[in-house]
Amino acid sequence: MRHIYITILLSVVFLLPIAMDAQDEALGLKTVVIDPGHGGKDPGALGKTRSTDEKHIVLSVSKKLGDKIKAAYPDVKVVYTRSTDVFVELKERAAVARRNKADLFISIHCNSVKSTQAYGASAYILGPKSTRNPKNTSDYFEKSQSVAQRENSVMLLEEDYQTSYQDFNPDAPESVISNNLLWMANYENSLLFAAEYDAYIHKAPYRESNYTGIHQDVFYLLWATNMPSALLEIGFISNPGDYAVMSTKDGQEKIAKSIFSAFCNYKTKYDASVGAVVTQPKEVVEKLEKEQAPVSVTSGEYYGIQIMGLGRKLKSNDPALKGLEVEAIKAADSNIYKYVYGRYASKSDAISKLSYVRKKFPEAFVVKVSGDDVQRAR
Repeated sequence: MRHIYITILLSVVFLLPIAMDAQDEALGLKTVVIDPGHGGKDPGALGKTRSTDEKHIVLSVSKKLGDKIKAAYPDVKVVYTRSTDVFVELKERAAVARRNKADLFISIHCNSVKSTQAYGASAYILGPKSTRNPKNTSDYFEKSQSVAQRENSVMLLEEDYQTSYQDFNPDAPESVISNNLLWMANYENSLLFAAEYDAYIHKAPYRESNYTGIHQDVFYLLWATNMPSALLEIGFISNPGDYAVMSTKDGQEKIAKSIFSAFCNYKTKYDASVGAVVTQPKEVVEKLEKEQAPVSVTSGEYYGIQIMGLGRKLKSNDPALKGLEVEAIKAADSNIYKYVYGRYASKSDAISKLSYVRKKFPEAFVVKVSGDDVQRAR
């Protein structure tokens, strides 16, 4: 029996690093679900034309946002609750997020009230209903249905909705308790993303108003997903100024860009908080590498940064080089290829780029190159 226990123990010892590696890979924001509100028989807020109804605007913005995330973060899985003009039940939207084990749920909507004076973008997260200033007699939210009431009312378009949503009663005492538990579990991350969105959307394309900012209420969609999530109102379709922005491709692009910037900031902070390796968007990395491009020296002695020495010559696109463009230099009397990044006129120029290279190769050091002779710089 003893040899069986030893075999099991050794298996655990050898498999533990693999399990830990798999756990490390699972850390960080890996999946985002984007939910374009309404769709199909549910147009949402009506635009001046059918093509500018809420359901079409938010679908366009959602796709633009998803494309930006996929291009910048190839390792992040982007899932849509709908990618065409179809009606998707509220419970199915939430189920999509849960099935995909999403790390963040973003629901995108347009606001609308009877008055044309209300304007601006806002964010909503799950929590006790926000208190509003009773002295604010121009609060158009209070003069119409609350945002949560309006968005939750979509369930009335579903067949047998009374059965499907019988467990959802925000005013019941037991619901208040469960809602508070959900609120506490995901509140910080939901608020963090909402705050990033609120900051960026008011840089472009909107200005702040009395109706913007971060609010909280009991939305079925946010309640049922049970994960960090936010419902984003990207402007008032009932306001001529907001409508002029969101009804155009250029305006939709600006809105998507603001949400994407918020996502980037949120992902960086989220990944750092869970101990994952923080990665910058691909476009940011490419810009940084361009800015850090070496000063070209075409002849004579120069300084560079040696990243490694190997007994074989690697191809320029070898993964071991981690994307750096390097020279493989081998002296006539040596069997070792020294891989050198950059050609700098002075040692100080090379040193100024050393921290950049060490992010990928921590043991890199500055060298002086003369022909095929590579020596550590003194």
